[in-house]
Amino acid sequence: MHGVGNDYIYVNAMEYHIANPVQTAILWSDRHKGIGSDGLVLIGRSAVPEADFSMRIFNADGSEAMMCGNAARCIGKYLFEKGLTHQTVIRLLTLSGVKTLQLEVVDGSVLSVTVDMLQPVFDNALQFIADHDPGLGTFVSMGNPHYVIFTDDVDQVQQMGRSLECHPAFPERCNIEFAHVLDDGSLRTRVWERGSGITMACGTGACATAVAAALTHRASRSSRIIMDGGTLDIEWREHDNHVYLTGPASFVFEGEIEC
Repeated sequence: MHGVGNDYIYVNAMEYHIANPVQTAILWSDRHKGIGSDGLVLIGRSAVPEADFSMRIFNADGSEAMMCGNAARCIGKYLFEKGLTHQTVIRLLTLSGVKTLQLEVVDGSVLSVTVDMLQPVFDNALQFIADHDPGLGTFVSMGNPHYVIFTDDVDQVQQMGRSLECHPAFPERCNIEFAHVLDDGSLRTRVWERGSGITMACGTGACATAVAAALTHRASRSSRIIMDGGTLDIEWREHDNHVYLTGPASFVFEGEIEC
């Protein structure tokens, strides 16, 4: 499945057990020798009563991610269209907390999913990386760390993404966004995902970009984020300080593999 081009391999872990998800993610994500993806997502039962289902996500390099907004939307579509739930509001347990999914359903198909990404978190100690001097960046955590740099050249992601991900300022590595404000107020954004490299889109990255744009008065609290794979709508609501991510999710293909 993919959410605006951010593609993962989804396994119903309630039915199929993956003994070594780290190694499996590395093998299966290889776009030349495996299935090809940005990583592996396991859909499971929730271990706590506050959630209905759980998500574990492993990047293409085998590292485990805290959260992925695009993957969460895909899980909502998967659960509903596979008949694993008939609810249009799903509580999903992730490593960064319980996220609530609101499904837009028409004639039995999930057209889009809105994810309550909860409140952003900031750290002023990571506002500037002097060694690389990319310009003033903004650190935003959306359950995982992001560093957003506003620039006229978003294609810098190809040259600078890897070095910034592993910069000493980020001891646990970091997701990096390069964003540019367009004439219509939307934000053209390219992303380097921690553990996966350049991806077509990143849900938490879109949220972080929207929040950073609002904080620096480049945009309002509602933004359209245009990524390589498509567009996501972000709203940072004042009444609860939560960030809401809305976008589509799509099946690509289904199959079986021996493991």
